[in-house]
Amino acid sequence: MELIRNCAYIDGEWTETSGGRFPVLDPATGELIAEVSRSGEADVNRAIAAAERALPEWRARPAAERAAVLRRFTMLLGRHEDELAELLTREQGKPLSESRGEIRYGASFTDFYAEEARRIYGETIPAPDASSRIVVMRQAIGIGAGITPWNFPSAMITRKLAPALAAGCTFVLKPAEATPLSALILAGLLEQAGAPKGVFNVVPGAREDSASIGKVLCADSRVRALSFTGSTAVGKILLAQCAATIKKVGLELGGNAPFIVFDDADLEQAVNGCMVAKFRNAGQTCVAANRILVHAKVYEKFRDALAKRISELRVGPGLEEGVTTGPLIDEAAAKKVEEHLADARDKGATITLGGARHERGGSFFQPTLVESASPDMRLAREETFGPVAALTKFSSEEEAIQIANDTHAGLAAYFYARDIGRVWRVSEALEYGMVGVNTGLVSTVVAPFGGVKESGLGREGSRHGIDEWTDLKYVRMAGL
Repeated sequence: MELIRNCAYIDGEWTETSGGRFPVLDPATGELIAEVSRSGEADVNRAIAAAERALPEWRARPAAERAAVLRRFTMLLGRHEDELAELLTREQGKPLSESRGEIRYGASFTDFYAEEARRIYGETIPAPDASSRIVVMRQAIGIGAGITPWNFPSAMITRKLAPALAAGCTFVLKPAEATPLSALILAGLLEQAGAPKGVFNVVPGAREDSASIGKVLCADSRVRALSFTGSTAVGKILLAQCAATIKKVGLELGGNAPFIVFDDADLEQAVNGCMVAKFRNAGQTCVAANRILVHAKVYEKFRDALAKRISELRVGPGLEEGVTTGPLIDEAAAKKVEEHLADARDKGATITLGGARHERGGSFFQPTLVESASPDMRLAREETFGPVAALTKFSSEEEAIQIANDTHAGLAAYFYARDIGRVWRVSEALEYGMVGVNTGLVSTVVAPFGGVKESGLGREGSRHGIDEWTDLKYVRMAGL
């Protein structure tokens, strides 16, 4: 593949780093895809210094010029979609059709923020006296840093990078150790699009390097904003580390999404939505339906229809034609699913479909249906991050809302209902940053993505996403 790179990208150069190399493996086969440069603290410092040098010129460029770079970047993402999707599947494991969808989703952010670059508006405020004028402007916050996850290794980068560049920030990225190749390809394409050297820097690292790289990005006062997508536990550490330099911090953390099927729901639509919300990317999404709550009156019909759809899923390598469900990212992920299922069995749940490793071996796991799940089970308290649909019965609207809100997480929630009064009541009562009503897919570039409670801070996407990368400046002009 011509576009593939395996060195760090610092100050516009493909750079061998000080820490040697680490392997990137295909989760479907265990085969080595590439050995990638392993960044250390010195490399991260060089990347920050490069971003600092590039900042004045990039921030001073007219918005239309920054937008032009993003438009060319969007065009290149489309031109190389097949190559990008194939590599994404090889290092992450998801089916090729899902990888193509991710590349398009990622490109929607570069396209959207190319337009938003020219819409970073200020305001005028009536002054308290006749001889003064008050103006408020938005300015680029400075150097931004991003730490991105392995489950969406391309789109989670563009969702952070595009608004930062549009605002006039420069950027340092630490991609997930399992999927750095997608990040490095994006760096190469952005260079082709005309981004000056130092505007975007990528410092990949092995798993054991993650803490030290993160600590440098948090501690350096030149970095003015940090955006992280990943686990709540790591997000709390990063937030604490950023306190010393009072950075703006954006956190998109873990979820525990309820998926509620009321007795007035269109069951066919509900099953379709559940398949998307639960089994996309083998359940490895932060907005995955983690607890499926079904009204007792429609429970059996919904369960039977869902079981039929689950049984039709085809597990295998993502590049294999017809595959709907790829492997879990690694052995640790598969063991976690096994532990959750063992805990559920011990606490009285029934596994009616799947429940074990797939015959393909490795980290492939059978799509699984669990009944009689209860709130005290691990699969109801933690993100399972696997292809497990856990069903719980409820009897009233109030009970469903109580169960749904009984969690420290607050990222996404879903429910199916047709009564308009119920739609409004439940939408307002659910303690989540995003609610899908009669849909299992909430992600779109035009709407703000993010959570409440321990699911994060700030929003990505939409016109609000660019606010994460700007500061407000108030100017009062007197003596006029």
